[in-house]
Amino acid sequence: MFFASSFASGFGLAAALIVAVGAQNIFVLRQGLRQRHVAPVVAFCALSDLLLVSAGVAGIGMLLHTLPGLVRQLTWGMSLGGAVFLSWYGISAARRALAPGALVTGGAEGPDTLAGTMGRAAAFTYLNPHVYLDTVLLMGAVGGALPGGARPLFVAGAATASALWFVVLGYGARLLGPVFARPAAWRVLDSMVAAVMMVMAVVLAARSVGP
Repeated sequence: MFFASSFASGFGLAAALIVAVGAQNIFVLRQGLRQRHVAPVVAFCALSDLLLVSAGVAGIGMLLHTLPGLVRQLTWGMSLGGAVFLSWYGISAARRALAPGALVTGGAEGPDTLAGTMGRAAAFTYLNPHVYLDTVLLMGAVGGALPGGARPLFVAGAATASALWFVVLGYGARLLGPVFARPAAWRVLDSMVAAVMMVMAVVLAARSVGP
């Protein structure tokens, strides 16, 4: 019963943290709507969460807690890099929203190679300080407080929640295909993407220059 509750704790905490409107989720949703490289993007995001949660539970969270200077340095670097990347992506989304010819599911976004897509997936995942705060620090602290035998189940529960979420987000998006068959729907989506990305970029930029 105790070990089952450890799995449930990991699952519930991960589900609560991951189901939120953010840069990574929006990216996965858009790839699902466009039906481009969905499987590798979903797999990459799920495996990244598994890696980060595992690292946190294994002790990185405790290490960062004992070295607050390292936390500040990592947060500053990731905030600045994330602000630059999100600004670029937000501007790109705004340009798509203003150009009717770009609003098609086939993707008139330029070369949509697997390498380019995975590069963007990596940036959305690893340039976001909140990812580290949620997975490494928060989940690492909760999972690390459990007895040694329960920790793998906590990580398994978190990884299961993450994998299910990204599968639903990536592959469930195609159910909205009829809606996004119209250019106007893509215009609205890209406008929302641009707004979210730019707001997040401003927040990260402010954090990078703050005290």
